[in-house]
Amino acid sequence: MLRKLPWIAAALVLVATLLSGCGAGKNADSVVKDLTKLSDKMDSYQGSGVMTLHTGQQPQAYKVEVWYQKPNYYRVALTSASRDVTQIVLRNDDGVFVLTPSLNKSYRFQSDWPDNQGQVYLLQTLLHSIAVDNSRQFAAEKDSYVFNVMAGNYQNGSFARQKIWLDKSDYSPQLVEVTDTNSNVLVDVKFDSFEFGKKFDKSAFDMQQNLATPKDGASTTGALPDGASPDASGKDGTSADPATADPADGTDGKTAEPVVEMAAIEPDPLMLPQGVTQVEAPFDVQLGDGEQGVMLRYSGTYDFSIIESQSKDRAVSTLAQTKALDLGFTVGFLTEDDTQSLSWTYDGVDYRLTTVDLPHEEMVRVAQALVDQSGK
Repeated sequence: MLRKLPWIAAALVLVATLLSGCGAGKNADSVVKDLTKLSDKMDSYQGSGVMTLHTGQQPQAYKVEVWYQKPNYYRVALTSASRDVTQIVLRNDDGVFVLTPSLNKSYRFQSDWPDNQGQVYLLQTLLHSIAVDNSRQFAAEKDSYVFNVMAGNYQNGSFARQKIWLDKSDYSPQLVEVTDTNSNVLVDVKFDSFEFGKKFDKSAFDMQQNLATPKDGASTTGALPDGASPDASGKDGTSADPATADPADGTDGKTAEPVVEMAAIEPDPLMLPQGVTQVEAPFDVQLGDGEQGVMLRYSGTYDFSIIESQSKDRAVSTLAQTKALDLGFTVGFLTEDDTQSLSWTYDGVDYRLTTVDLPHEEMVRVAQALVDQSGK
């Protein structure tokens, strides 16, 4: 019997080799090679699903729709599932835009977004994450290939790792989970549809076309940046900094809108950075363009202030010396000098956070804390 054991072992090895050669399954290296080929030849795609942020006390869900066309055209629409608030981030030959169709508001900045920062809902980001992580973990499930890789190509420093489920048939994304160092899920995206080789109309990535066709009945969001200037199109631009904005020149024939008082939207104290407390009760401030705003001030481990004001109809503006900061629910615009200023718009309110020492990931957390409270 002992003499037969080597022959039995050899037979088992032969069977295993034959099975693997007949395509019983792919290993990580072969899948990565396929993904590299896919990335190189990918001309276009359209995907949709639901992105959920788990950073607040309650999860915040957003419908996400992504269009991509080679070489660098992108259209991303994010819609709050609970408030029907929509934002469009657009990239075309003219630059990168954040659109607020219901307010006829568009901000443009020169950037290589999204190449310079990862987006969890973009296939390019996921493929790059898999390709660059030589310590990647791989598993094959019934209908999916699953990669567990580092989340190093995102702006948010809290992101540590991500699990990516890809369909075995065509490598389209099915599910993405991004976790922190304690394996807590911070963001997940569940795709319900994904189509390669999508044919788009010529106007699909046109700024004016997207600005003119908001979803019926939906309010929209955009970002209010510092240092905005009139766009070359000749439309009336306004400064993104409420404290220094110049009055509109009135060429559009509109009369000045009445000052509107507003109640402060305060972030959940439990979501503030550790060691930070509110200095005083929110108080009214008169902004440079005649608007009424509300200021909130915080101090402690970090010092920062927040100005909130009612969002108004603003025309196209071009951003100077700003960069995009992914807030999850929208894109904010960050100006960095002696002080940092982060601006964004959500659900009809313009926000501007100013600080000297607040890290970017904490800025994002404060912004998400305000959104978490804005509908209450």
